[in-house]
Amino acid sequence: MRVLFDCQGTPFLLAHGGADVQVHNTVAALRNIGVDSDYLRWWDKTQECDLIHTFSVPDAQFLKFANEKNIPVICTTLFTANCNHPEWFLRAKGLLVSAVLSGGKLPLVSTFRDFSRWKSFREVACNVVGLQAEVDVLKKVHGVADSRIRMVPLGLSEPFLNATPGPRDEDHLITTGTITERKRSVEIAEMAHAAKVPILFVGKPYAETSEYWKRFKSLIDGRYVKHIRHTENTAELVDLMRRSRGYILNSYYENWCLSAHEAIACGLPILVPDQRWSRERFGNEAVYLKGTPAEVTDQIKDFHAKASSLPVPGIKLHSWNEVAVELKDLYQSVLSGTRR
Repeated sequence: MRVLFDCQGTPFLLAHGGADVQVHNTVAALRNIGVDSDYLRWWDKTQECDLIHTFSVPDAQFLKFANEKNIPVICTTLFTANCNHPEWFLRAKGLLVSAVLSGGKLPLVSTFRDFSRWKSFREVACNVVGLQAEVDVLKKVHGVADSRIRMVPLGLSEPFLNATPGPRDEDHLITTGTITERKRSVEIAEMAHAAKVPILFVGKPYAETSEYWKRFKSLIDGRYVKHIRHTENTAELVDLMRRSRGYILNSYYENWCLSAHEAIACGLPILVPDQRWSRERFGNEAVYLKGTPAEVTDQIKDFHAKASSLPVPGIKLHSWNEVAVELKDLYQSVLSGTRR
């Protein structure tokens, strides 16, 4: 069984983040358990495979050519904002998607449908997601059958899984990730000053020329807003986590949030946004942010004061090898059902 991995969209060299962590660790773990895995090289027409796993939504032409060559396509999609929308929004969007996909040959509808990838969710061999909230998007918005959906968790690297609770001898909370609007980095920094709570930010911007980064940089004072650039040294990041008082995230939306799970692995209580993904993953074992900026500021202050006595969420953490085993089983089942 030979599997090729594709990731259409923004190249990782332009925008780093959790997606490239997921893709690279997935491929490495599959190779580790003996699955012949490689990246799809768009320029190499001599590549051969039994199956394509794409970490983006393939268009109709992609699927047409794959089907003609009898190559199943599996799609992993990070729904992020969509999986956190309320029920009424999912239902309303589902009506829109259904109307577009059943619009026949009406010129405007068919043109919109041709450029939309909505139909692809129904036509790939399987959609791989990590959350029930994402399953709900596939079913309620895109009308995907249960038989074309598989839930597979995200994993953590061994240094995190092997981490032991640390001394937590620093007074600051820690947050890790790109310094960007979606993570509300500036807003958290402003709240740190307002609450007089020290927070260590570990991460870099997409570009140091961005106005958002300049706003954030102006808030760094080494007392309430501390900053360390993103580190590729996992052992160093584990040490930073283990020494922190607690973990904080105030992102607009997520779909799993690897960094929150890394913090739990390092023995930290977590303060995260009250969203569908976080409630599904952590239940009543996390502390949640919600309300006005003033209310959130008070919640940060309260969390910092109580962090030393708060429990660490006792959730199941997965290794990338466990993820690979589940994917291998999926690949085999798909191939046994599609190969002639």
